[in-house]
Amino acid sequence: MNRSGSPSRLPVRAVIFDAGNTLLRMNYGVIADHLRTRGRVTSPSLVEEAELRARVRLDPHLAPGVSSTESAATHGRYLRYLLENLAITDDTEIEAIAGWRRGYNLPVGLWNRADPEALTALRRVRAAGLVSGVISNSNGSVRAILEETGLAEHLHFIIDSSVVGVEKPDPRIFHLGLREAGVAPAEAVYVGDLYSVDVLGARAAGLDGILLDPRGFWSPRDCRLARGLDEAVRLALE
Repeated sequence: MNRSGSPSRLPVRAVIFDAGNTLLRMNYGVIADHLRTRGRVTSPSLVEEAELRARVRLDPHLAPGVSSTESAATHGRYLRYLLENLAITDDTEIEAIAGWRRGYNLPVGLWNRADPEALTALRRVRAAGLVSGVISNSNGSVRAILEETGLAEHLHFIIDSSVVGVEKPDPRIFHLGLREAGVAPAEAVYVGDLYSVDVLGARAAGLDGILLDPRGFWSPRDCRLARGLDEAVRLALE
């Protein structure tokens, strides 16, 4: 192990990504539009900041064995934190907005936009001769979203937790990804947006983890942090 607590590195042969809030972005604009129909003055940029803060606040509830990222309770808590960051705290109003979210754009939901840096990042991984893949906690729709956004063709494999029956941070789902990539754990880097699920999950399986921290909202962590996918890939290739 190195001083950060991450596995000692061999030359990297694979970069594996999370999907939601990593290669794929939440549709902040449609949330802002809906909130405006409810008389709330906001904007996509304000919703984005609220969401970035919400994921940090959510993270302690996602420690291994505590809660599934795909549970109704987790989704409800995540949305509540996001809305509270927009000064929406009334329980009736939060539940009404949650009802709208549960019915929006099924089965894909709100994560239906490619991150602006995603295509360039994936092309850079492939150009370096490395394997690129996705391991995602999802409801079975992640492949369809990646195909719709044009990202799937740049990936060697896509693993969806609902399809394989195990989810992050369980090391078994990372082992499935390593098998697809044909590499040893110390030859792979995982990029994600949640410390407890992505970094600690990857580390438990022997991979190094890079945590996305677009605005610097995460407190200091014992892992590498990147402001975006371009920086994450640069760090992975170092």
